[in-house]
Amino acid sequence: MGSAGGGGGTAARRVTVTLAMAHGPAFPEGSPEHRYELRVILDSRGALDPGAWAADPEPWPARRLWPGEPERRGDVQYDPDSGWSLRLFGGAAAPGEGGGRIAGQASGEAEPGAAADLSDAPLQQFLQVPGTMRPGEYLLITEPDGREYGYRIVGVG
Repeated sequence: MGSAGGGGGTAARRVTVTLAMAHGPAFPEGSPEHRYELRVILDSRGALDPGAWAADPEPWPARRLWPGEPERRGDVQYDPDSGWSLRLFGGAAAPGEGGGRIAGQASGEAEPGAAADLSDAPLQQFLQVPGTMRPGEYLLITEPDGREYGYRIVGVG
């Protein structure tokens, strides 16, 4: 887990990227308490690594932490055509923790980088991902209801 190669053939490790809301509906000045945490592999430039995602047999976990709402867990997804997105599951169940099974798990043929097999879990698209995932960079996330929120990367480690 987390040792999938990528970015120049060297062993990669997962890092936690922490996002804090910079702006959005009802939050024009942002809200540092509204956060996402992503466990991902970055390439040698510090960008999300599609090759490492595809080669990793484990999902890349994601958590949505909003005050007054239950924690939501899910995973990071990648599609060559649409780019990076999040899939968050209802409640606090993480992939493989009762919220669904990892794609291919029943047959023993786990698909690299696969998410839990829950087709009704809505994707939350990253509309814009910076070239590198470093503190101070911004990205946009669209919630399932269509509202867009800007997030600032506040931590990578």
